[in-house]
Amino acid sequence: MKNSEALKKVAIRTIADEAAAIQNLSKSINDDFLKCIQHIITSKGRVVVTGIGKSAIVGQKIVATFNSTGTPAIFMHAADAIHGDLGIIQKEDIIICLSKSGETPEIKVLVPLLKQHGSLLISIAGNINSYLALQSDYVLDTTVSREACPNNLAPTSSTTAQMVMGDALAVCLLEARGFTAGDFAKFHPGGALGKKMYLKVSDLYIRNQKPMVKTSDDIKKVILEISSKRLGATAVLEGSKLAGIITDGDLRRMLEKDLDLRKQLAGDIMSAGPKTVSPSTLVIDALTLMRKNNITQLLVVERSSYKGVIHLHDILKEGII
Repeated sequence: MKNSEALKKVAIRTIADEAAAIQNLSKSINDDFLKCIQHIITSKGRVVVTGIGKSAIVGQKIVATFNSTGTPAIFMHAADAIHGDLGIIQKEDIIICLSKSGETPEIKVLVPLLKQHGSLLISIAGNINSYLALQSDYVLDTTVSREACPNNLAPTSSTTAQMVMGDALAVCLLEARGFTAGDFAKFHPGGALGKKMYLKVSDLYIRNQKPMVKTSDDIKKVILEISSKRLGATAVLEGSKLAGIITDGDLRRMLEKDLDLRKQLAGDIMSAGPKTVSPSTLVIDALTLMRKNNITQLLVVERSSYKGVIHLHDILKEGII
């Protein structure tokens, strides 16, 4: 086994080789590339991505990226296609076929069937003189001078080039569609980004208890309310209107003043004008307000009516931070 320094050099060389392969792709962004974008944008069908071997694995990733950025896509393995899966293809679908050599037996069997079907065929090919490339309506050239593999055998630089070309297509389609972060969130509702875009204060504060005292309540009542509701604070009401907030910090500061606790009322120690949010506020905006004011909870108010409390811990549990 080579020593550590030698292995580091291998890793660095691999990265450099693949970076060079990607850089060379800029030469392939031509009229064919732009026409592919136009065809996909205007198509009423889906994009069917196919390939075999490592190209098939890259194809599955491209399909995932397409679907998550607003371009409907499906993967069809080239070997399975010639054994029945051709039925996946619908009338107006566009086919993208990935292959480094463009000469594999499965591809040579599949391509005439695709042409017979009448589908528009786009190839992401590592050999523009290959059977696949010559039979394609459009060719996206992903030729690499050599693989990062020292034996120039294992698909490394070539599959990286395929993946990056797929990403270039996906991002251009995203831009052409005017696909926004909000659109992205619709396809990722379970992820942190999705939650940032749709999760509202009303989704979280209702899980909490609703701490509240009157301005005329004594300190014992205040302490019991904060302790029992376990949110580190309580709202203070004057009649039915919100008058202020008392937090754990307010209680500590009161004790530091060496006051007669028997005479202190909630209205004496509360902080007036508390920071509030409405139930319809996005949680990410509530978090921004907490950070700006260096606080850990906000009172939730709707039409001057106190509804409850949202706490920093509620947001942490959702994995938004």
